[in-house]
Amino acid sequence: MRDETKCVLTPMVNEAGYKSLAPAVHRASTIVFEDAKAYATRSRRGPDGYSYGLYGTPTTRQLEAKLQALSGAARTMLVPSGQASNAVAALALLSAGDHVLITDNAYPAMRSLADDDLRRFGILVDYYDPTSLEDLRSRIRPETKLVWCESPGSTTLEVQDIPAIVAIAREAGAMVGCDNTWATSLAFKAHAFGVDIVSEALTKYASGHSDLLMGAMSFTDEGTALKVRAFMGRTGIGVSPDDAALVLRGMETMALRFAHAEAGAHRLTARLKAHPAVADIYWPPLEDSPGYDLWKRDFTGAAGVFTVVLAEGASSGLDDALGALKTFAIGASWGGTRSLVAPMSIGTARSATEVKGEDLFIRFSVGLEAIEELEADIDAFLACLK
Repeated sequence: MRDETKCVLTPMVNEAGYKSLAPAVHRASTIVFEDAKAYATRSRRGPDGYSYGLYGTPTTRQLEAKLQALSGAARTMLVPSGQASNAVAALALLSAGDHVLITDNAYPAMRSLADDDLRRFGILVDYYDPTSLEDLRSRIRPETKLVWCESPGSTTLEVQDIPAIVAIAREAGAMVGCDNTWATSLAFKAHAFGVDIVSEALTKYASGHSDLLMGAMSFTDEGTALKVRAFMGRTGIGVSPDDAALVLRGMETMALRFAHAEAGAHRLTARLKAHPAVADIYWPPLEDSPGYDLWKRDFTGAAGVFTVVLAEGASSGLDDALGALKTFAIGASWGGTRSLVAPMSIGTARSATEVKGEDLFIRFSVGLEAIEELEADIDAFLACLK
């Protein structure tokens, strides 16, 4: 064998006796076959076989299997971001003339997709009040194919009555999808409540370190999942095995980080609630938060993500208050090791419900810092508000 060939061909080594706790990173575009017949019949390998890197490697399949087991799904598939999990599911399953009903408190990017793209493709779009089953029922049509939920909802964190929504959708012959990013499958088993499609941004708690983007779609029905998988292949959607390995590593501490953030949120919300500059706090474990009874009935835990509404006139000191933070960082997303805060405005992203009062919501996300440091930050923040 010439040296040039030796450089290209990698020798096989004996792996007997080698077993690591760390998942291996399998990178591939090309998958090689034993012979011409194996290549010619590669389609017979089915959805769990390997034929090309776009359709998965052992690393991505390992993450899918872990997420599938946690959610109780029939099949889970990975996509490049949390919003991609929402978008791919909708685009793969809806056709021109179909009608989709989307909760009014959905992630804003999901709303933009519906208004700018689904409508452009001839799909009928409507929004419903997340807290009103009557409003949902009144908007159902014969053409309704999908009811999209997000519970708790983006920013305002209303908890939806998922079992009742599923019952209404079933009567109309529609599927139910739910963005479960806030609770994750640790705190809310959406499939157990009848949800057909569950999306989640692995960017957040699953990866846990604010250094990658990834999403997951989980399905109750295998046939529906394979239909979406075929769409992903046609549109060239796949994820990096390196990123999948990072999510696999992050998930090993996910339950501990999730519980730590929830405990921290309990302490911080109590501190904020006692201050006169705070008018309200949206966080489902609080008894006066929207949907508390539903959260207590259906959920087993809570993300350390909550929203603060300031008292009238207090927002004049907000810039100084945010500038006083030393441990909290100002930034989007959540679920990483660092605590974050972000001022939000939602008025233009709601149509079935009304924003009352000032359109200013401050979202906090609790990370892994010492709670005493975060409490000191909250005190400095509040001291700047009048």
